[in-house]
Amino acid sequence: MENENQTDIVPMLNADPDMNAEQFLSFFLDGEEYGVDILRVQEIKCWESATEVPNSPPYIKGVINLRGTIVPVVDLRNRFGLESIEYTKTTVVIVLKVEQSDRDRTVGFVVDAVSEVYNIEQELLQSPPDLGDSIDISFVKGLTAVEEKMVVLLDIDHLMDDAQERESQNIH
Repeated sequence: MENENQTDIVPMLNADPDMNAEQFLSFFLDGEEYGVDILRVQEIKCWESATEVPNSPPYIKGVINLRGTIVPVVDLRNRFGLESIEYTKTTVVIVLKVEQSDRDRTVGFVVDAVSEVYNIEQELLQSPPDLGDSIDISFVKGLTAVEEKMVVLLDIDHLMDDAQERESQNIH
């Protein structure tokens, strides 16, 4: 029997995606829609408590045990500087494979709600806008319009690299 706290994403996938398109799992944070590469998604879990780890950055909620693997959990609202809210029944953890220079890691990301899977053709991807040096958008892979709304596509590897770099600068 399948765990009721786990969402199977397979039914969401389009069985016949365009060969020039990439698939992104979209989710909501503070009413805005974001997306991550569907090939990085390992699992979607309903929010359950995480074990706090002392001296971790504020955006790390803690760790969870995922079938014997200890997985750090990042609150994306906190990571993006958004207002914290109480978690609800739509709050989920998207478990992703993050590729970093030294190794691949599994990381969970707390989001307000999962939306759907989009097939985005390469020519519809737009580069992130230049907002100057004062705003870091290096973790934004691109933007796209889907059904008359903007979806921010995240580079999850860069998001985690940037977070680690900032924390190491704060330590020194």
